[in-house]
Amino acid sequence: MLSVALVGGLHAEARAAAVERLLASVPGSVALHHDLSTATRGTVRRTVRDATGVLATGEAPLVNDCACCALREDLVPELERLADAGLTRLAVVELWDSVEPKAMAEVVAAAGLTVTSVITAVDPALLLPFLGNGEDLMDAGLAAATTDQRTVADTWARQLEYATVLAVADGPGADDEDRALLDQLHPTARRVPLADGDLAAAALAGFDVEAAAAAQHPSCARLPQEADASGVATYVWHRRRPFHPERLYAALEDLSCAAARSRGRFWLADRPDTLLGWDAAGGALCVESAGPWLASLPDAAWELVPPERRAAAALDWDPEYGDRCQHLVFTSPGLDREGLTELLDSCLLTDAEYAAGREAWQRLPHAFDALLEV
Repeated sequence: MLSVALVGGLHAEARAAAVERLLASVPGSVALHHDLSTATRGTVRRTVRDATGVLATGEAPLVNDCACCALREDLVPELERLADAGLTRLAVVELWDSVEPKAMAEVVAAAGLTVTSVITAVDPALLLPFLGNGEDLMDAGLAAATTDQRTVADTWARQLEYATVLAVADGPGADDEDRALLDQLHPTARRVPLADGDLAAAALAGFDVEAAAAAQHPSCARLPQEADASGVATYVWHRRRPFHPERLYAALEDLSCAAARSRGRFWLADRPDTLLGWDAAGGALCVESAGPWLASLPDAAWELVPPERRAAAALDWDPEYGDRCQHLVFTSPGLDREGLTELLDSCLLTDAEYAAGREAWQRLPHAFDALLEV
């Protein structure tokens, strides 16, 4: 049976080294790579190679003016061809720079193929510079479509946090602060040194696509815990009371720049039934609706909710608020915990505002309407 390992990440040299390591250490392995840099000429270039060199090349036309769409349309048939031939043990899919592994893993799994690993290659010395890079992918020449509005920072954060394995190219440029930042950003990932680690075993270990998606959803994300090492800190701010929408909106710029990375879930007094996701990197913040809080649903609807979501809600249940909460996590070198606490707490409803009740909350300024495109 063909195993498929996805290897991605914006750290191109580390990614290439990880792929070469797999080809050299797993007999019967091949690597597939789709170069999206040729998309401006209307095509995506495919290369298939093994440890000895290039086996085949080809081109796929753009689909809907989207290079990633062309990748999806061309990748699955290639993998199916390899599976049918029965000669390949491991197909290593080397993702182009800005391609995010979540979408590709779900496409491969939906085709009935077996994803055995998602690996992001990391050079710790480049971790903070990429995480702090708010440049648009389009301006950096890394966009996967003409409509691509992602930034380097938020793309890199998702690439890093979705993977269950990190292939670490820990060279002389990395220091203890870099390594501490990596540990705190994704503490549950398996870290495999490229120099002497067993990347082959990690590539064949197995991967649960549904569990990986649940781990990224704001309602049940596996957020990091409190930590402090080598000048890097992770601060977990957890409260029950809702935010005052106008005061929080006024603080967004300061909060989005307060840490190299922040994420979590929160609720607003004027939207008591809506779970909102918080995702910030590179000084840019994305706030979006992630569905209803379970406390706002009728009991009968709970059976329609994924078990991971029900389990997460049960762990965080409060007799008064249900699963509604403020759960935001900030990770950065030089983090100002006290300043963050003071600013965030000042955005909550006061005692008097809270006592006024939900009807009064609905009369508060709906400051997030434009941001949420209501």
